[in-house]
Amino acid sequence: MATVSYRAVSKAFASTMAVDAVSLDIAAGEFCSLVGPSGCGKTTLLRVTAGFVQADEGEVYFDDRPAGALPPNRRDLGFVFQSYALFPTKTVGENIGFSLMLKRTPRPEISKRVDEMCDLMHLDGLRDRYPHELSGGQQQRVALARALISEPSVLLLDEPLSALDAKIRTRLRVEIRRIVESLGITAIYVTHDQEEALSISDRVAIMDKGKLLQIGSPLDVYLRPADLFVAQFVGTTNSLPCTVLDGGSVRVGDASVAVREIEPGRFNGQATLSIRPEHVDLVAAGNGGIPAILRDVSFLGQTVRLTLHTLADHDVLADVPTVDWLERSLEPGASLTWSVRAGLASVFPVPAGTEVTQ
Repeated sequence: MATVSYRAVSKAFASTMAVDAVSLDIAAGEFCSLVGPSGCGKTTLLRVTAGFVQADEGEVYFDDRPAGALPPNRRDLGFVFQSYALFPTKTVGENIGFSLMLKRTPRPEISKRVDEMCDLMHLDGLRDRYPHELSGGQQQRVALARALISEPSVLLLDEPLSALDAKIRTRLRVEIRRIVESLGITAIYVTHDQEEALSISDRVAIMDKGKLLQIGSPLDVYLRPADLFVAQFVGTTNSLPCTVLDGGSVRVGDASVAVREIEPGRFNGQATLSIRPEHVDLVAAGNGGIPAILRDVSFLGQTVRLTLHTLADHDVLADVPTVDWLERSLEPGASLTWSVRAGLASVFPVPAGTEVTQ
């Protein structure tokens, strides 16, 4: 396994800055995901890592060795493409063993290694089939086996599950994590799916407009977002105008809400409060909560999502466990009161030029 370091890496295409001075260290054996909306620069950064694209400025290092002058085939990398890029006229075995053939590895050794990869990827009995005879999940396993058979020190994956249905994606992302862990490989995984990144990664790097906004564990990124964009992009959040008060709280309407942390000098009265739906509690009237009208109820399986309409004309989403909701007999139009679990809300400055109303 190897460390991967980015030092002020930038890449522009015409007038568009795809990657903007990104600096990031990925530890040996770490599984790190690059996450962000389409066009944020995550795939460009991955292709710079692979050597498919040359950075305009900055450098990529593998184990403290600069890689900018190295061609892709000398970077000791495995790459899994979004489209899998399997050779349609080659069998599963031939696809998997292709890189070893290029290295002129003896045929008996290739056959042995291909058998080992087929066993690891649960591809037994499929070695002589062609890509068009495989399911999407099987093709993904072949692409992963082909990338791993040469035992690279770093594995790069560019949205490898995006073409699969939700149930297969959930199963395969667990398998990818298991395989990478068992082989002790450093992995960099690009996805726009926040849930996928949170479930599979040691750390998650959030990007937007070419910039790295936050890097941290899935729990840190979800519970302690660096800014409002991260809070809104990773998962679901309620964003409400508020007024910052002394003592670590904010005012929403006529109610006071305790927040996680208020950095001194960062706020000038007005701010935006970010609340995850699962951190909204329904409370009895008179317990200091915020009054609202139940506007809508959506069944999501283990939880029920409520849309609450406040007197200040804001909608707030609240997730309630289904078993708890069944004990209530509330219908849309009912009056209720809600509060926020202490210390679990975040507060962010209002972007310049934004008018805040409560």
